[in-house]
Amino acid sequence: MTETTDEPAQRTRILADLTPLRASPDYRRLWFGNTVSWIGQGMTALAVSLQVYDITGSAFSVGLIGICSFLPLVVFGLYGGAVADTVDRRKLGLASSTGSFVLSAALVAVSVAEVEQVGLLYAVVALQAVCFALNSPARSSMIARLLPAGQLPAANALNSMTSTTGALVGPMLGGLIVGWWGYRAAYTVDAVTFSASLYAMWRLPAMLPDRGEAAGNGQKEKRASVADGLRFLGTRPNLRMTFFSDLCAMVLAQPRALFPVVAVVWYAGDAKTTGLLVAAPAMGALLGGVFSGWLGRIRRHGLAVVVAVACWGGAVAVFGLTRQLWLGLVLLALAGCADTVSMVFRNTMLQAAVPDAMRGRLQGVFIVVVAGGPRLGDFLAGSVADLASPTVAITGGGIACVIAVTLLALKWRGFTRYDARDPQP
Repeated sequence: MTETTDEPAQRTRILADLTPLRASPDYRRLWFGNTVSWIGQGMTALAVSLQVYDITGSAFSVGLIGICSFLPLVVFGLYGGAVADTVDRRKLGLASSTGSFVLSAALVAVSVAEVEQVGLLYAVVALQAVCFALNSPARSSMIARLLPAGQLPAANALNSMTSTTGALVGPMLGGLIVGWWGYRAAYTVDAVTFSASLYAMWRLPAMLPDRGEAAGNGQKEKRASVADGLRFLGTRPNLRMTFFSDLCAMVLAQPRALFPVVAVVWYAGDAKTTGLLVAAPAMGALLGGVFSGWLGRIRRHGLAVVVAVACWGGAVAVFGLTRQLWLGLVLLALAGCADTVSMVFRNTMLQAAVPDAMRGRLQGVFIVVVAGGPRLGDFLAGSVADLASPTVAITGGGIACVIAVTLLALKWRGFTRYDARDPQP
């Protein structure tokens, strides 16, 4: 596959680079299918939460939905990566997408039958998380096979828009549809949207992993294993830093658990204010994707990750000091934009600097970090806020994030020297 890039346009581009969508019909179908299905999943996530609360009247029961999805993501994230490095990734993606479709159809059937069993909803949520944990490493590993390395930052920026759009638009549409037509309609729309993802997977060519470069040492690996993936990661400092840097942001400076508190205490607001605080980072992330054209000009990806994570921490720290709602929303949006930049380059490094036979397992580790980091951050922020105050938890966490990522960059200086023209793991 050859790379064709209009250099003058690249130097002046501000809006998202759509070259990957034009260059690869397979990637275009995959991106469109994922975008539509993410919106459908966002609708279902809200609908399930509303239905659980409608049945039980318990906020605790609603909170258990998160546990039902979190545990399978962690357990099957690593396993799904190993499977993606063993079998045809197209078949794995098609099978897991089919499983998600069947589960969405099951929700439709349950709603038609008017069965109101919370345990059944929990089981569906857990199985959906298993399907996602198997699908995501396979899908992410495919991108580096569909596009040249120079287009990976643009592709990852487009992928960030997919997930952010799903997180913003999906729940909004889900709330409207449930309010107008009920749970059955929301689940039906979700099931229908999966047809786009299934079609995209079906049209892809076979994608067997290149097992000849499994460990990066020229020895052919007999069977992909999680342990071998972790050993590979343990000897690759640049790849480890992509995970460490994200943990600095998501564990030390994750303020979302305190949004309900600060909405009332700092801004004398209510649930609507909390909603604005929750939406602000997502909106910033979406804008970061929309105006991502300049990311293709960056070659020092490691340095860009460190700066972006430090910007996240700095924005969160200042947010903890402000008591003006509009300024707080702007700072959270800036943090979300910085997170998009970090995500784009971290994902690009995982795709470009990892041997094809290891990509699935590294993407599996990525799922565990993405799933676990923010939840650990919620626990840490809540604990510090109870022991001290929300201000200490948020501002102190932001400062700790900046200090931690700076110290890590100083310890592994090669990360900031990482050059996309010669990707070294």
